[in-house]
Amino acid sequence: MKAPIQTDPLRWCWAITVIFACVVFWRLGIPSKMYFDEVHYVPAARALMRLSPANPEHPLVGKEAIAAAIWGFGDAPWVWRLPSAVMGAVGLFAFGRALWWAGGRRFACIAGMVLLASDFTWVIQSRIAMLDMVMAGFCMVALWQLALVWRGVHPRRHLAWAGLCMGLAMGAKWSVVPVVAVVCSCLVVASIRRPLRGVALGELLLWLGLVPLLVYWLSFAPAFLYHQNPVSPFGIIGWHRYMLALQTSVVKHHTYQSWWWQWVINWRPIWYLYEVVDGAQRGVLLLGNPFSMLAGLPALVWCAWSGIWGKRRAVPLLIAALYASSLGLWAVDGKPVQFYYHYLLPGAFLMAALALALDALWSQPKWWRWAAPLAVGAACGMFGWFFPIIAATPLSHGAKSFEDWMWLASWR
Repeated sequence: MKAPIQTDPLRWCWAITVIFACVVFWRLGIPSKMYFDEVHYVPAARALMRLSPANPEHPLVGKEAIAAAIWGFGDAPWVWRLPSAVMGAVGLFAFGRALWWAGGRRFACIAGMVLLASDFTWVIQSRIAMLDMVMAGFCMVALWQLALVWRGVHPRRHLAWAGLCMGLAMGAKWSVVPVVAVVCSCLVVASIRRPLRGVALGELLLWLGLVPLLVYWLSFAPAFLYHQNPVSPFGIIGWHRYMLALQTSVVKHHTYQSWWWQWVINWRPIWYLYEVVDGAQRGVLLLGNPFSMLAGLPALVWCAWSGIWGKRRAVPLLIAALYASSLGLWAVDGKPVQFYYHYLLPGAFLMAALALALDALWSQPKWWRWAAPLAVGAACGMFGWFFPIIAATPLSHGAKSFEDWMWLASWR
């Protein structure tokens, strides 16, 4: 087993996760009505409980999670959002552990978790009943498990967990597929050069290939039991053609639709909510942190450079590749209507790139190493300033309150 270089910041990981969870669960039931895409996924979860088809253009795991929460705790707004909230906290913790086990850098792990927790999108998607955070949470757990495998820590056990979580992530949303493909390919190539302890190449391919696909297939089990028009267990390929056709059939222009290059420069966010609800004017703006989302771009370039020509090659290059693959999907995807929430995974890898770059700065002996914690503090400061339109708190200036945060005309 390859030992980490520095002291494991496990207590920091727990502390940051607990603080994040407190923020996410605080007044989770407000707004007390469905907003934005909850109007699609909550009714779909209710239909799923009756074994009726609904929202067929997406896989089932995210809707199954919402349905399970409703079955266990009742049909209430905070319950609809419970799976996203839980997976947001789990995913944040897993993100930090993946950074730690992949690179063994204490500051990068702590800074990365704080940056992700304060990047706006991770909190907002953790407070809404959509599919994205279920997908992203399982993705981060899979990356954590694969980092442990790469370090040689009980590889067979963690390969099993990774295979399970990759299948569930794909079963929530297809946008995770490029991430799964890149990280699994890298691990296979690395294992050819340096075989994993006790795991043959054939077994590795089984855990990384067959197991996720089997889990993904099993996630459609409720659809096999629909009372009307059930999906054939052996006709799953044809069903996927139908799902893909549905996803590409939406061509009507949407006020907040955007393109991948606009996400990169934080140009076109989405108002999830802006109205009087629960006795006050409230808003939720899905926007990236104006500091960290832009500061991450030169950090991403540094990661690519460091990965190709620098001394610490593997981890920075992998993070750059994960960002490029998860964003590149949307650059080549045929889906005509896209939104900023598709940047959730690329944005997370961007925060990882920024954390690595700041760790390199923190490792310098000179006084300007303190620019690293100052950058993390700046990200937290932005989060605090925008918090009222992140968490739907009451806005004091009525319908014109949004102007306090509209730094660009494109954000309106």
